[in-house]
Amino acid sequence: MKIKNLFLFAFFPNRDYNSRIIKIFLFFFSFFTQLTINALYFTDDTMHKIYADHGKFDFLYNIPQTVISSLISYGLDSLIGFLSLSEQDVILLKNAKKKKNSHKVDKIQKIILSKLSIKFAFFFLVSFIVVFGFGFYVTCFCGVYKNTQIHLITDTGISFGFSLVTPFIINLFPGMLRIPSLRAKNKNRKLMYKLSTYFDLI
Repeated sequence: MKIKNLFLFAFFPNRDYNSRIIKIFLFFFSFFTQLTINALYFTDDTMHKIYADHGKFDFLYNIPQTVISSLISYGLDSLIGFLSLSEQDVILLKNAKKKKNSHKVDKIQKIILSKLSIKFAFFFLVSFIVVFGFGFYVTCFCGVYKNTQIHLITDTGISFGFSLVTPFIINLFPGMLRIPSLRAKNKNRKLMYKLSTYFDLI
């Protein structure tokens, strides 16, 4: 949960090899992503719905928007996370240092450091472009549609809360499948174990 829940990953102590500043950035980036995606969902039909309901918030009407914005945000977060998180590369560096062949160690270290440099360069470039584009769109949207700002914040809060709660639900499945798979003695054992490992990757 400290890895898959963004809030716990960013703000609770975790002995990993990722930058604390980048982890906090990823948390706010996820919120900002969902804010922008929810703003993109305010079409003419949505505006008419708000007008017809006299400004009241319709939770059921916004459920599809909440789920889809969370999924899109998860995809963008995964991309940015891949470019910014360095734990796997640092572990490779630590393992390389244990090897006795110093020439081979130096070569591996140079490759890994070069890979990290490229990843971070892409991370700063992509995140700058995305944040600038999202910020420009949200600023324009809130400036033009002033009366929808409360709805936008409400939608974003619900979808962001949904994305924070979802890992608690999804991570029940690996345990629910793995424990019976280890106890089982039939052919379903391997299948259940493989399914539990797939849920670990989500």
